[in-house]
Amino acid sequence: MESSRVVWFGKRIILLAYFTIGSMYAVYTPAWQAPDEPAHYNYIRGVVETGRLPVLQTGDYDQSYLSQITSRGFPVDMALDTLRYEGHQPPLYYLLAAPIFILSGGSILALRLFSLFLGGGAVLLSMLCTHTLFPRKPAMVLAVSGFIAFLPQNLAMMASINNDALAALLMSLGLWLLLRRHAGWASGIVIGLAMLAKVTVYVLVPVTVLALIVRARRRRWNWSEFLSVILPILVLGGLWWGRNILVYGWPDVLGLQRHADIVVGQPRSVTWLSNYGLVGFGVRFVQTSFQSFWGNFGWMGVPMGAQVYRLLGLFSLLMASGLFIAFRRRPSLFPWQRDGMMLLAVTVFVVFIQYLVYNLTFVQHQGRYLFPALVPLALACAVATWGWATILAGVWPSGAWALRWLPAVLAPGMAALSLYALFGVLIPSFS
Repeated sequence: MESSRVVWFGKRIILLAYFTIGSMYAVYTPAWQAPDEPAHYNYIRGVVETGRLPVLQTGDYDQSYLSQITSRGFPVDMALDTLRYEGHQPPLYYLLAAPIFILSGGSILALRLFSLFLGGGAVLLSMLCTHTLFPRKPAMVLAVSGFIAFLPQNLAMMASINNDALAALLMSLGLWLLLRRHAGWASGIVIGLAMLAKVTVYVLVPVTVLALIVRARRRRWNWSEFLSVILPILVLGGLWWGRNILVYGWPDVLGLQRHADIVVGQPRSVTWLSNYGLVGFGVRFVQTSFQSFWGNFGWMGVPMGAQVYRLLGLFSLLMASGLFIAFRRRPSLFPWQRDGMMLLAVTVFVVFIQYLVYNLTFVQHQGRYLFPALVPLALACAVATWGWATILAGVWPSGAWALRWLPAVLAPGMAALSLYALFGVLIPSFS
């Protein structure tokens, strides 16, 4: 009973703190000082003003102009209207944001808070994912949701105008349905909506197929269940794919080829490999990805500082070793828990492959592209902390009860990091 009250209180504190700190990120981040925010804003505005979805055209991306306007901090004498290079994005986020744009008169803050609200849904669903997988480990629920809610880079993205927030919501919802072993019409509709939200969450498709295969090992293959998943995906996704074929031609079903054609001047990986060599390119890739996973604000130009990244590197090593300890302890898991852990592990793998493939063409060493795997990555940190708790319990047997709650320490720790990033890095950098 005591544990239930602690968890009930902890969940609400995490959500309240998420909206409080996230609102401060939304307020104190200067206009347009979030990755691609002007282009996302122009997408919404175009939908409202024309009643149509945008079509990417030559001239929608100008690398020289973009570099100049970002380096000058978006001065009022430089127009934002020409930044329209996100027009290839699936439309769901922008259609949902259009009423907010109309009611608020195009307020940047209102649209940021709308994204923050969607991100709050993702935090709540991370709680449900963890509880579904570990119903008797309440500390894990607080750890996972706290890690996701207060990861500085994720919080900064949730408090800006972009479709990442809706992608996070649908990704978490899809994983929750799969962990509940509920692959049917609900999963199909969620994945179909994900097709209309962002390409990065297409990872739900192979993970869902794997879930169906895993179930088929334990019982006969259910064609009815398979069709109930596939049909909504084909119907909802097909609306977008068909439109793109009509607009951009076959086989550009996602508009990505048109995007690649118009982003002339965007840094290419082959150029960087030539300039820096394989080792130099690899070092930049790992370093930039790591730093921007934790927090590198603005347009990747406001890092948190070398000392902070060193400490986060040490923390990451502790988490990796704690995860190793946890698996060496071979915790007793039910078959459905093992299946769930496997699905989450495959999610991480597919997201990393997707990230690497994207960077084969363009220099996009942004850790936020790993955020579709944030639920399993946060869970890995929680499990790692539990692994260290088992070591400490051997040294301090009388404290075994208290050590059960050690993973929950991740939540206040990450909250402190997000506040430091806001008041110690982001606000001073733009003052």
